[in-house]
Amino acid sequence: MNEVDVLVIGAGPAGMAAAMRAQESGARVAMVDDNWSAGGQIWRGVQNSHTRTPAGIRMFWGTQVVARGTAERTLLLEDSEKAFELAFDKLILATGAREIYLPFPGWTLPGVMGAGGLQALVKSGLGIQGKTVVIAGSGPLLLAVAAYLRKAGARVKLIAEQATTKAVSSFAFHMVRYPMKVTQATALKLSLHGVPYLRGCWVEAAEGEGRVQRVRLRQGRKSWTEDCDYAGIGYGLYPNTELAALLGCRLRTNAIEVNEWQRTSVDGVFAAGECTGIGGVDLSLIEGEIAGYAACGDTARASRLFGARSRAKRFAGALDRTFRLREELRTLPRPGTIICRCEDVQYEKLQQMSSFRAAKLHTRCGMGPCQARICGVATEFLFGWRTDSVRPPILPVRAGSLITRKEFQQESSITR
Repeated sequence: MNEVDVLVIGAGPAGMAAAMRAQESGARVAMVDDNWSAGGQIWRGVQNSHTRTPAGIRMFWGTQVVARGTAERTLLLEDSEKAFELAFDKLILATGAREIYLPFPGWTLPGVMGAGGLQALVKSGLGIQGKTVVIAGSGPLLLAVAAYLRKAGARVKLIAEQATTKAVSSFAFHMVRYPMKVTQATALKLSLHGVPYLRGCWVEAAEGEGRVQRVRLRQGRKSWTEDCDYAGIGYGLYPNTELAALLGCRLRTNAIEVNEWQRTSVDGVFAAGECTGIGGVDLSLIEGEIAGYAACGDTARASRLFGARSRAKRFAGALDRTFRLREELRTLPRPGTIICRCEDVQYEKLQQMSSFRAAKLHTRCGMGPCQARICGVATEFLFGWRTDSVRPPILPVRAGSLITRKEFQQESSITR
C-alpha cells in the first residue's frame, strides 16, 4: 500500500497551491486528478507556472477516487489499469466545482452544452473555427469563454447575461477596489469588441432538426431567435462535495464546511477552493495555500494569508449577489422537458413528487451514471429539493475495481 504525508485530491488552482505549500513545509505529497494534466477547468491546456508540477510531488494522473479504503486514512483509487489503495496522514480535498445546467426546452439537443464545457472541448481539440456560437447564462465565466472561443476562430454572435443591467453596472462600479480585476475585465472587453453583451437576457429554448440550429432568447418583453452552430449555456458553478460527504465531512448548504485553517469536521481532512464555496480562482489559490501549510502544522505562515483570504471573500460575495439566478428561469421547463438526462425523466413526472427521495424511488431520477450531478442541482433550483446521502462508488467504475475493493476488505478482516 502506498503511503504519503499529505494527499491532495484535485490538481486545479486550489490543489496545486496546497500541494506546493505542503511540500515546501517538508511533507511527502501526492496528488490525484482524473485529468491527465494539471490546471483544472481554469488553466487546463495553458502552460504557466500554475500547471507545472514541482519535482518531488507524486502525481496520479487519470485517476479517480472510488471509495474509502479498508483502513483509516486510506482511499481506494482507480486508474486506467487497476484499482489500488493509498494511505495518507492528512488529506486535502480540492475537488472543485461543476457547471450548473438548468433545463429548458431543447437543452438536450447536440450542440447545446455548458459554456465551460464547450471551452473544455475546444481545448481538447473540438474544431470551432468559423462556427457560430451563442454564449448565455450568468457570471464572468461567460466573458472568458467567449474571448477564448473567439480567439480560437469562432463567430461569437452575442453574450446573454441573465443578471439585470442595474446589478452588473453596480458590480462594475465597485470593481474599482480591485485594480487587477479591472485590468482583466478591460482586456476581456477589448478582446470581445463588437460582440453584443445583453443584460437581463436568457435562452428560453433551443431548436433544430437533430442538433441545435437556433436558440430563442428573451430580454424583458422582447423575444427573438438567433441561428447558431453551438450554444454554450452555463449558470455558474456548484461545489463538488460527494467525496467529502462520503468521508463524513459536515456540509454547509451546498459546500464543505471548514474552519479558519481550512480544516473540515473530520480529523485530518482539509478542504480548499470551490468545493468550500464558489469564490473564484484568487480565493481558491489562497485557500489552497492555507490548507497546505495548516495540514503540515505550519500555522504561522497559514495565518499570514488570512487578510488576503478575507479580501478575496468580499469580492466573491459581490459576485454572488450580482449574478444570483432570476426567478423566470424556474418557469422555463415544459411538461415534456427532460430533467434527468440519464434516466429520461420528464418535468411533469417530477412535479408530482414531494422530495428528491420520492422522485428517485418513483422515477429513477438521479440514479443514472452522473449520480444526480446534473439533475440534482437542477431539481434543487426548480423545487428546492436536496439530494440523498452519498454512497460508494461515487463515480462510475469498472466491475474489477469493486471486486478489488472486496478483496481488500477480506484481506483486512483476516489481518485483524
